[in-house]
Amino acid sequence: MQTLLKLSRGIDSFTTVIGRWLSWLILLAVIISSVNATVRKIFDVSSNAYLELQWVLFGVVFLLCSPWALLNGDHIKIDIINHHLPLKVRSWIDLIGHVFFLVPFCVVLLWTSIPFFLVSYHQNEQSFSAGGLPQWPAKSLVVIASALLLVQAISEIIKRIAVMRGLLPDPNKLALSSHEQAAAEAERLAEAISSETH
Repeated sequence: MQTLLKLSRGIDSFTTVIGRWLSWLILLAVIISSVNATVRKIFDVSSNAYLELQWVLFGVVFLLCSPWALLNGDHIKIDIINHHLPLKVRSWIDLIGHVFFLVPFCVVLLWTSIPFFLVSYHQNEQSFSAGGLPQWPAKSLVVIASALLLVQAISEIIKRIAVMRGLLPDPNKLALSSHEQAAAEAERLAEAISSETH
């Protein structure tokens, strides 16, 4: 199990580096969007390439940072129900969800996106818009994201098994305590505001 945990730590480090660096592309997308809008308004000139580049940059961040979101527990969960369940049940839900839903989803997405990308690449598929960008680099993002998310899912499964064996602290327990701290802080602030208004 220690070898698997070492592998998991390596995957997590790689995912973190990728996520942190690629998240900066949102800033680049905002700059390109602002410049494009300004040039269009002032000089009445527009560029389909810059418009499509914004979409591609957003796609890079959304797709390639999804493993980082999974690693940090920022993916969508039904927290209203999840926080009321015992930690052991939550661990089983996480494990079953990753093994029977996330991993098969990644495998199917990877399996179907590779031919989708290859056809586009071999045809050197271009944008339908005049002056637009080639389409195959954007389509490659689906392949890359599927592979990265699959690798991160494997890391999450390893960690969840380690948690259930008592080899790692339960992140759900840590999240619960931080949630309780936030609730207590909110209650304290509400009382402070209430006392100031009276």
